[in-house]
Amino acid sequence: MTVRVAVDALGGDRGSAEIVAGALEAAGDGIVPVVFGPEGLDACGLEHVVTDGEIAMDDKPAEAVRALPDSSLVRAVRAVGDGDVAAAVSAGNTGATLAASLLHIRRLRGVFRPGIAVTIPTRRGPSVLIDAGANADARPEHLVQFAHMGVVFAEEVLGIHEPRVRLLSIGEEPEKGNQLVLEAHAMLTRSELVFDGNTEGRTLLEGEGDVVVADGFTGNVALKTLEGTIRSVLRSLRSEIDHSVRGRVGGFLIRPSARELRARLDPETYGGGYLLGLRGIVVIAHGSSSRRAIANAVRLAARGVEHDLVGRLERRLPSRSAGAAD
Repeated sequence: MTVRVAVDALGGDRGSAEIVAGALEAAGDGIVPVVFGPEGLDACGLEHVVTDGEIAMDDKPAEAVRALPDSSLVRAVRAVGDGDVAAAVSAGNTGATLAASLLHIRRLRGVFRPGIAVTIPTRRGPSVLIDAGANADARPEHLVQFAHMGVVFAEEVLGIHEPRVRLLSIGEEPEKGNQLVLEAHAMLTRSELVFDGNTEGRTLLEGEGDVVVADGFTGNVALKTLEGTIRSVLRSLRSEIDHSVRGRVGGFLIRPSARELRARLDPETYGGGYLLGLRGIVVIAHGSSSRRAIANAVRLAARGVEHDLVGRLERRLPSRSAGAAD
């Protein structure tokens, strides 16, 4: 199976050369990256679609998408909607990627709002955090639908049988949380999902839930706090190992285990998150993504196509409640 993946070359903080290098690294084994960027861009032999304009990280999403229809981000997303590619990857403005996706790819029937689903490397195996940043504000019914989408992702892509759902809150007790969490808790309790109640941010890496649900603001703060902590701990460990002869000897002895741990915990291993709920595959990568992270984001996009994630979501998502507001 050949999967063509559009890659926004102007989306990352590290420049287009790093993005193209990541796309090139992912090429092969049925993956065909297509680079979207300005004339004169060195695409390193990859297919290059020439674009005009760039959406900056601080641009207002909806306005930028309307004002810059030929920008690399918008054209990459539009290529999915037009059927020219099977998936798109961008490390650029998340809000603009969402706005462009809603305009050119559109939501699956019955979906309130798309949500970013990110794989979390827990002690018990991978779990899903959704929403990780697409919707700063949400309603209780949105969180319930995020849970349904996260369950489909966990089952179909991660291979988890009967995923357990947890709701991110400030305490495990049902009465803990703001009004959004309290109402979502009640709705999840009544749903057919395997709902195990609330979970706290401190247990995200323990794997208490296979699917952890949050509004986009809370989920994004939790994700970035988690990723920043992991990076700081790994750097501190390396610094301590290099600090003395004894540390270097100990570091040599634990090197295989340390490398395995780093590979499992490093956020760049997963590359990004799916923007679930669309009629096509879009992967949101971090703005600070290295070429390794971009390569893994492209592979993640291709895996979503190969697993027919969109089709499975469409078939398995329950119909949304009549009269519920977007």
